[in-house]
Amino acid sequence: MFVPDSRRDFYDVILSQRVLLLVASDVDALCACKILQALFQCDHVQYTLVPVSGWQELETAFLEHKDQFKYFVLINCGANVDLLEILQPEEDTFFFVCDSHRPINVVNVYNDTQIKLLVKPDDELDVPAYDDIFRDEEDEEEDSENESEGSEPSEKRRRLEEDIIERTMKRRQRREWEARRREILFDYEQYEYHGTSSAMVMFDLAWMMSKDLNDMLWWAIVGLTDQWVQDKITQMKYVTDIGILQRHVSRHNHRNEDEEHSLSIDCMRIAFEYDLRLALYQHWSLYESLCNTSYTSANLKLWSVQGQKRLQEFLADMGLPLKQVKQKFNSMDMSLKENLREMIEESANKFGMKDLRVQTFSIHFGFKNKFSASDIVYATASLMENIEKEGPETTNFIKALDSLSRGNLDKLHQGLDLAKKQLRAIQQTVASCICTNLVISQGPFLYCSLMEGTPDVKLFSKPVSLCLLSKYLLKSFVCSTKNKRCKLLPLIMAAPMDVEQGTVIMVGIPPETESSDKKNFFGRAFEKAADSTNSRTLHNHFDMSIIELKTEDRSKFLDALISLLS
Repeated sequence: MFVPDSRRDFYDVILSQRVLLLVASDVDALCACKILQALFQCDHVQYTLVPVSGWQELETAFLEHKDQFKYFVLINCGANVDLLEILQPEEDTFFFVCDSHRPINVVNVYNDTQIKLLVKPDDELDVPAYDDIFRDEEDEEEDSENESEGSEPSEKRRRLEEDIIERTMKRRQRREWEARRREILFDYEQYEYHGTSSAMVMFDLAWMMSKDLNDMLWWAIVGLTDQWVQDKITQMKYVTDIGILQRHVSRHNHRNEDEEHSLSIDCMRIAFEYDLRLALYQHWSLYESLCNTSYTSANLKLWSVQGQKRLQEFLADMGLPLKQVKQKFNSMDMSLKENLREMIEESANKFGMKDLRVQTFSIHFGFKNKFSASDIVYATASLMENIEKEGPETTNFIKALDSLSRGNLDKLHQGLDLAKKQLRAIQQTVASCICTNLVISQGPFLYCSLMEGTPDVKLFSKPVSLCLLSKYLLKSFVCSTKNKRCKLLPLIMAAPMDVEQGTVIMVGIPPETESSDKKNFFGRAFEKAADSTNSRTLHNHFDMSIIELKTEDRSKFLDALISLLS
């Protein structure tokens, strides 16, 4: 059921309990987790934190801890499946689910006792009515047991005939109701999409309790920015949520500018700004950032010789010397940096890049440290999917979580370095896929498969990196192809997952169009194709549109998808 008052029905309930936190491996979930941890610290709530990267880990964690805990908080996992069926919990176990995955499973919505959903009330959910999908079993139980013995045989026969007609009518009505139910559920569950960021939902809770700190607000901003960077929400939703957070930012960060020392050096300040849509440019050189940002790279077609020429023309149009552009942003001439945004924006408009400016927030602490929200997202995501083995599997999760705290700048800088490597790898892979025509049209969708032995292929066995690569590739392909039909197609991308076990990881992403509602139909399509071909697949990810598949089953699985979607 939806929780009407998250303070009364969620926080006050777990305040005096031991709680198990199950947190998914994405940046928004980490930010929501940080906010909740800060609240728990204020109120001395005992909790255990367990990172879970998929359904298998979630089940294992539940089985390991179900005897010690009765209260479970799930962050960015658990809303889009029937939790009670998967976990089979005892009746005195309670789940509080804060998850941005949509659609929410109907059983979770209408379970009044054990499952409590923390959802923003203004999210459009369109959940089907209870009577349309659930039916009381008692209706069917009333059978002919209560037939009274008629005194006359003729009356008995008449009653029997009436009874047969009535039962036939009931069966027909039931069949019609079941057909309508299947249709309603299909319409409701057909597309996968994302609702309000979990970090924002948790910040709302902190705000309602008057415990919201500037740090919590920053984590809410990073959670929302993660959804935007990963292309999970529409531009409209992003701008609306930015507006909500901007009001909180003004409330927390207003200061009297006349007083010279109104803010100490160590204080943290969040500012709203229109920034450039260039990845990590303040911690890189402007040239590298232009080359490795999907928006500029795709629009300038940087994988071609012609594209490289256009980049030189673009820089010349701005009047920026190459020597300045190729050195670290911090070392550029102050005179150039002052008007840089205006210069870039003016030239970008001439080169057809009208959306180079984006609404975002930045954070300052001290004189030296300034980060934009997207910098943090890239750094944290890279730390979480770091492929260099450093101890147990949870190490990456803990490092990523730590990098969100102000005191751990060294971890954040390590994340920024990893993020640069990741963006370079993505850009090089996109260039080689387009130059060698690896993206092929399969009819209802585009398909691209990375071969074992491709540079950086290990990085793309991780879901977030593979999704980023897929989105960058589709953007670039749409800019490079002259085929109008191909511009409107979705993309399926495959990469080697585990060579020894012979598995590939596959992700499906919706078409790259201006009016895209970011709804993804591949989750259901993957399930049906796997069922119809008996392909050995593993639907282990919280995003249904990511699956693992045996390499030898790939061709029959794709054939089934083509016939299903044609």
